[in-house]
Amino acid sequence: MKLDRTVLVLLIAGVMATFGNSVSYKFPLGEAAIGYGIMVLLTISGILVARFFPIKLPVVFWISIVALFSTCPLSPVAETIIFYTGKVDFLALTTPILAYAGLAVGKDIEAFKKVSWRIVIVAFTVFTGTFLFATIVAQIMLKLEGVI
Repeated sequence: MKLDRTVLVLLIAGVMATFGNSVSYKFPLGEAAIGYGIMVLLTISGILVARFFPIKLPVVFWISIVALFSTCPLSPVAETIIFYTGKVDFLALTTPILAYAGLAVGKDIEAFKKVSWRIVIVAFTVFTGTFLFATIVAQIMLKLEGVI
């Protein structure tokens, strides 16, 4: 997808998420909008890094790396980013993303039919792997910090 379309989708999702965030979770509209704007900037930065970096890895990896470095304790803007992005509730973000995913699947229903039952196996494998890996990382970090 071209960068201008990506930005457009992010902005449309942002308007819906920010509005839903303010109505449902009672976060101030201005702070939530700033938080979502920061997320958009981090996402676009990660996309640009993925395009120009010589090692080809998934865009999600690069976006995660950009977000990680911008919020690590060594970053001079970490506290500001964490404050404003903390005003954006995760569930408010999932609604427009799921709506967009539903439209994308609905547009290519013939391709979706060809994948058939195999998508269920792939989905369970991805969900299980993600959950297990996140649990392992959390366990290690909580042990290192002495929380458990």
